[in-house]
Amino acid sequence: MSTVTLSKNRSYEWMMQLLGSMWFMLLGLCVAIRIGSFTDPWPSLLSSFCLAVFYMLLAVLIMTRSPAKAHADGLLPRIAAFVGSYMPWTISFFGKTDQALPNLLSTACVLIGMIMMLVTIRHLGRSFSLVPQARSVVQTGPYRWIKHPLYFAEEIVILGVVLQYLTPVTVLILVLHIGVQVCRILYEEDLLRRTCPEYSSYEASRWRLVPYVW
Repeated sequence: MSTVTLSKNRSYEWMMQLLGSMWFMLLGLCVAIRIGSFTDPWPSLLSSFCLAVFYMLLAVLIMTRSPAKAHADGLLPRIAAFVGSYMPWTISFFGKTDQALPNLLSTACVLIGMIMMLVTIRHLGRSFSLVPQARSVVQTGPYRWIKHPLYFAEEIVILGVVLQYLTPVTVLILVLHIGVQVCRILYEEDLLRRTCPEYSSYEASRWRLVPYVW
């Protein structure tokens, strides 16, 4: 790879990190403004607080991720990555429910998903990305049982967000997002097979998301 190409890749990756981090900081700020008003019932404030913390965590993770060994080829993997990464979080701009039960269930989902994500990232290290990228094949922690624990944790959090902003539209966004995530997983696996020789033997003995299901 030439010096010019390498420089362009690094510039592109840095720009994507900056934009992604700023996006989640903006979402965190929007949710935090609701907390600062103190006009909502406490279950609603609690769920908003957990969501704001989650957004800030994502912003930090994006800014501190390590350089990739390789990127997925073509436009479709990048489109799937950006739609999957950013579309579901636009739910935070919808009207929020004040009902206690959905907000308490949302708090539980966000906390469980966030804890799962932190445990996963402890083993994943800085190999965190939005666009399908190859860094290394992690086989410790939750990666001993499933190949994509981070996606699984993310879906739990998104379910929690949908519960906060529960409408037919947000449920439809959740369903569409699951479909996009499946595409992201397939693109990522293809990239890892081509980039990391050890991945083929690893994936042969692991489930993707849910053991004995898929």
